[in-house]
Amino acid sequence: MPETAHTPRRRGNLPAELSSFVDRTGERSALKRLLTGSRLVTITGVGGVGKTRTALRVAAEVQRAFADGAWFVDLSTLARPDLVAEAVGQALELRDQSTRPQVAILAEYLAGRQLLLIMDTCEHLAESCAELIDSLLRGAPRLRVLATSRQPLGVQGEHVYPLPPLPADPAVTLFVERARASTSTFALVDTNQDAVERLCRGLDGIPLAIELAAVRTRALPVQQIADLLDDQIADRFALLSRTGGGIAGRHESLRTAIDWSYALCTRSEGLLWARMSVFAGDFDLAAAQHICADDELAGADLLQLVAGLVDKSILLCDEHAAGARYRLLDTIREYGLELLRKTDEEQRLRRRHRDFYRQLARRFDAEWCGPDQVAWYARLRREHPDIRAALDFSLSDPAEHEAGLDMVGALVFFWIACGRCREGRQYLDWALSLDHALSPALTRALWVCAWVAANQGDEKATEARLAQCRPLASAQADTVAAGWIAYVASAHATLHGDPVRALALAEESADLHRNGGDPGTGLLAALAAQSIALAFAGEFDRDVDIAEATRALSDEYGEGWMRSYADYLRALGEIGRGDPGAAVRYARDALRFKRQLGDSGGSAMAVDVLATAAATLGDAERSVRLLGVAHRIWETVGLPQLGSPDLSATRALVERQAADKIGNSGFQAALADGLSLDREAGVDYALDEPSTTPAVPHPPTGWAPLTRREREVAALVAEGLTNPQIAERLVVSRRTANTHVEHILTKLDFTSRAQIAAWAAARRPVQD
Repeated sequence: MPETAHTPRRRGNLPAELSSFVDRTGERSALKRLLTGSRLVTITGVGGVGKTRTALRVAAEVQRAFADGAWFVDLSTLARPDLVAEAVGQALELRDQSTRPQVAILAEYLAGRQLLLIMDTCEHLAESCAELIDSLLRGAPRLRVLATSRQPLGVQGEHVYPLPPLPADPAVTLFVERARASTSTFALVDTNQDAVERLCRGLDGIPLAIELAAVRTRALPVQQIADLLDDQIADRFALLSRTGGGIAGRHESLRTAIDWSYALCTRSEGLLWARMSVFAGDFDLAAAQHICADDELAGADLLQLVAGLVDKSILLCDEHAAGARYRLLDTIREYGLELLRKTDEEQRLRRRHRDFYRQLARRFDAEWCGPDQVAWYARLRREHPDIRAALDFSLSDPAEHEAGLDMVGALVFFWIACGRCREGRQYLDWALSLDHALSPALTRALWVCAWVAANQGDEKATEARLAQCRPLASAQADTVAAGWIAYVASAHATLHGDPVRALALAEESADLHRNGGDPGTGLLAALAAQSIALAFAGEFDRDVDIAEATRALSDEYGEGWMRSYADYLRALGEIGRGDPGAAVRYARDALRFKRQLGDSGGSAMAVDVLATAAATLGDAERSVRLLGVAHRIWETVGLPQLGSPDLSATRALVERQAADKIGNSGFQAALADGLSLDREAGVDYALDEPSTTPAVPHPPTGWAPLTRREREVAALVAEGLTNPQIAERLVVSRRTANTHVEHILTKLDFTSRAQIAAWAAARRPVQD
């Protein structure tokens, strides 16, 4: 990558559309206008009306107007209000592991960014969403939020947009498109058009209801489908009238369509639908077989039953690199839970669901020290919603607490190595606040919590948890726990500037793990702890020897995570021994693996070493750019240099030396270059590899937050052109020109064209 290249930041995480999007032209235009003038727009409406699809389409259309992109937060799988902020952080790819409140971290991160946040499916967490959004809008003046919810959030300044059902023509278009997808021979002709229109009217234009009805064209002509619907709606009206339920509204129309879909199912398909409602996220066939199959529902029949539910649009099937995965829309899942509760099976199914994910956590733990770490990381990311659901179930029910304690401890490397320290700390503290019998599982949860707290820089919690678990490990003669306790204490001492004590504890940990403890990751961690303590003590030759032993043992296991730390430690040693070229090679090896695992803290440490090496090699500008890249990564970690005084002092020294060499202005320019890169582009630069980030046009910083067209309009305003003249020059309508000027005034918080003219004149001419 050229030294002066500016690779654009990543523009968001909007999911790709998997089916055609029908109409909503007027609604999309209205929502875009609202986003121009309001910082919070909430799309409301009944389930199935298309809130999420409409929000995503609008976000995709306005994304270019936001310098830092549009970011989607799916809250549909989340059950705990206290994890809403955590979900936003994960969507933004923040891996903050400090103990600061997540709301404050998010507000700080967003404060200088121009970004659109899409908060999807807020209704079941409305109060928490409202509190978070209110805080973020106050702390981040250039943030705008597009939310979807079945009810308004009640935030000051919120503009509520009720999303109406589809009008007649688009509703018919949607039905025809989905019917063709189900039955390739289907066509809208004179003889069935009236029936299609009647059907769409009967379903009140609700997209999900229409899509479910379209599936029936496989078995029945549309005229018969419409007649059946009329009869069913008439029956429902009569029932509501008799029971005092009032006139059937759009909720009833959707309910009718789902009832109808259920009626199409065989008994086994209906039972499977109910049982699969315990899944929080998407899942594969193996999970469905393990959890849902029994004597009543044979596992051998499940594939055929799943196919039947996919055919009926009850289940959605998504293709992934790891294979097919299935999911239920929220409304369909809610219906399935109603069915499940009628059978009195919910507790049994939730326990089976928990047992499956508990066993998955145990397999992850057992196989972590091996060649499949990246695959395991990807697997647990996919299963994250259901891991949460399993933990929530276990820790909420006294009868299941011990299983929850076991599971939360087994996920240690998901919390530590995969950037989930904050969430892990929440679950560990919750589990440890409950009453438990003395057991190895309790001892383990305590030292895991101590390790997480140490990574967060929480000295008091680290020492308190270590004090709790030491006597338990001793009483249980638990050598594995004793080895890990010594390691955590060593890491704690290292991060607090006491390498002598850290070295003694690391050596104790290694002895314990060699003699009945954990000879895999435990021993590797203990060796790495020795190596870093030696490096901080200035004993670089010994540091390199231990790092090499760690690398060799890691290679025996095919282990990558601790191997990457050994590479980093070898780089530290080579810097100390005066060989920055070798340090670059080892640090890049470390960074390549840490990138695959999403290890933000480790990645930032590796880039810091590369910055030090560049400075030692005499390339001050590159060194400062790398400091900027590292700062961007540390920003997502939340605890710069992990709180280590040694690492902080090294970085400060590099900064001073570079500033002395290239001057303050050169330092600031190079630092801005590094800060302008997003994480992936920054890692590419650090590795000196071609950028994998797609090159997309983005406005020069001086013209942010305007889009390319708005910059053109602002420049023409500065030339003194009126709106009609601007329209003529750009070959657009006068209305379009007026809209552009209104958008510019709103974005820049101006009240007059004169302010626009002065602002634009102060900037360089637009470059195309």
